[in-house]
This record gives sequence, C-alpha cells and structure tokens, in this order.
Amino acid sequence: MSLNIRIVLIQTWHPGNIGAAARAMKNMGLDQLVLVNPVDFPSDEAYNRAGKATDVLDNARIVGSLAEAIGDCNLVIGTSARERSIKLPGFTAEECGREAVQRQQQSPVAIVFGRERMGLHNDDIQQCHAQVNIDANPEYPVLNLSQAVQLICYEVFKAVSDKHAREGSTDAYPLHQDLNRFYEHLETTLEDIDFLNPDHPGQTLDHLRSLFRRAQPTSKELRLLRGVLSAAQKAAGKEDN
Repeated sequence: MSLNIRIVLIQTWHPGNIGAAARAMKNMGLDQLVLVNPVDFPSDEAYNRAGKATDVLDNARIVGSLAEAIGDCNLVIGTSARERSIKLPGFTAEECGREAVQRQQQSPVAIVFGRERMGLHNDDIQQCHAQVNIDANPEYPVLNLSQAVQLICYEVFKAVSDKHAREGSTDAYPLHQDLNRFYEHLETTLEDIDFLNPDHPGQTLDHLRSLFRRAQPTSKELRLLRGVLSAAQKAAGKEDN
C-alpha cells in the first residue's frame, strides 16, 4: 500500500539523523521525505546511516520553508513534547497514526519534526493542525530525532493493518494553503469591520486560528465561512482582496 504521508524534518543539523530517519521510514513502509533547510545534505554520513533506504534519500525533496513543504496537505501534525500558550488539538502517537492513515486517502498528510536542539518553534507549530506528544519518562522526555521518527512511523504502520483505522470520514478537508487563504480573508474582514484591537491584532487572530484548527472545517464548510466573510465585507462597503 502506497501511503500519501510525508515526513518533514526542519533544519536537521546532523546528517546521520537524516539517514537514520530514512531507514526508520522504509522499515515502516513510508518513502516521502521532505527536508526544510537541512544544515548538511546531501552527505556521505546520511547515506551511511540509511542502510538500504538510500532510495528514500535519493528521492527526498529539499525546500526552503515549512509552508512550501505542507501547502498541499489536508492535515499537518507537529511533534513536540512542549505545551504551547495557544494549544493545538492533541494526539497520542497511536491517534496520530490512525488519523494520518485516514486523511491521506483524500490528500497528502505531513508529520513534522523539529530541530535536534530546539524542536519546533512556535511559528512552526502555528502552521500545524494538531500536535503529537510521544509518551516518555517525564524526567527526560526528549527523544533523539530518528527515534521519534521511528515511533511515529511504527504507529502509521500499525494503523495501515487496522481496518477501522483506515475507515475515515468521507468529508473532504481543505488543503493547508486553502486554510491560509481563509485566515488572510478573515484578517482582512476583521480589519474592514473594525473588530481587531490595533494594539494587539495578532493575539486575536492567533486565538481564532486555534479555534478553526480545533473545529477542522470541511472544504464545504470553509467555502460557507468565506461566504459569510464576503457578506460582512459587502455590508461594510468593502471588497474581498
């Protein structure tokens, strides 16, 4: 079974981790690797650590930003052990595997891993729809990057063989880039109707984005919401840009 699930690594510092992640992916039947601004790749060390998964490295896509890596995805899951001030919907590793397998039947799904030393930055997490936290010793919960990739890929592998996990909703969900256009439309509309506090516009928008991530509107619902925004702009004598 070919899975439309990509593993995204952001600014990986050690090339050996890239090779080990590729090996973990191939062990579990995944082959789509996207590297966001890797520090050292291509690298002999990455290929040495990949074992017989060098084809995953050969086909890896290198991009300049997380937005470029996930724009065509309908689900983006960020891996992080840290709670954020504006929380995302949370998955266990097992739930992450099931949800990824269900949603990849419609459009690409991305599972995002951060930097070895700092993990995902807040602006990375805010581009995700949900967050997964791998259970570990609370006194030392930080996993090696390739270990984290192995554990999540294993949960995906398990979900593939689970008939119930494969049977997801038939509703179509919007792509990440469609959600971004909605957020831009929302911001413009709120400015047009003088809703935003000019001193703290970003804070309000962050909370609203969090609300819509939790709600997970379908493509049809998102079109309805944009219709509401357009009507509000029309009533305010403004036009949608």
